[in-house]
Amino acid sequence: MSQILIADSNQLVACGLQATLRSHGLNEVVGQVRNEEELFGFLSSFSPDLVILDFVAEGFSVETVVRLKASGRIRVLALTNNQRGSTLVHALRAGVDGYVKKDCDLQEIVEAVREVHCGRKFFCSQILDAIKREGINLDSLDVIDPSCAGVSLSKRELEVIRLIAEGFTNPQISEKLFVSPHTVTTHRRNILQKLGVNNTASVVLYAVQAGLVSPNKFLFAPEH
Repeated sequence: MSQILIADSNQLVACGLQATLRSHGLNEVVGQVRNEEELFGFLSSFSPDLVILDFVAEGFSVETVVRLKASGRIRVLALTNNQRGSTLVHALRAGVDGYVKKDCDLQEIVEAVREVHCGRKFFCSQILDAIKREGINLDSLDVIDPSCAGVSLSKRELEVIRLIAEGFTNPQISEKLFVSPHTVTTHRRNILQKLGVNNTASVVLYAVQAGLVSPNKFLFAPEH
């Protein structure tokens, strides 16, 4: 049975997150732990697939991520208040599968949990901005688990790419996919980061080359 564990020294935050996730249908949350001792004690009896971890909180550290990833089976979503460059580098090197700020939109946090729980990557827009601002080169990081550096696109990201290529705006994509405009913005930034491009034209070119849209759509489009 799929399980999610919340690891945060702030019990109020942990309880609020658990209630939020369950209200969005994520009933796989099986518990909360407040420090490393409780965390690894829990792991001795249960086998969560995903740990949502504030590794900068009291009682945890980046080494907590390293120990979790060393098992080779647990995915880690970092959920913190901190987004300094050094903190990001340590987390990425440790092998986090996703990273979200605690002050992000609730819908974005829920989406991050769903994406990482399903085996995909997710970095919120604030984290992507920090990575860009700090000039962090993801490809140059010596990640403990090489698979954590993958750039595979999720099903939702492929949908967003197709809609971008077909000329839809962020608000229109938001309506079509039934997500918030902020979430669409996050997907767009994740896509640009993963593809290593910085403009819509490059995304469209990728969509054509990947067969997500027909090149005829552009070859025979009416001129304005």
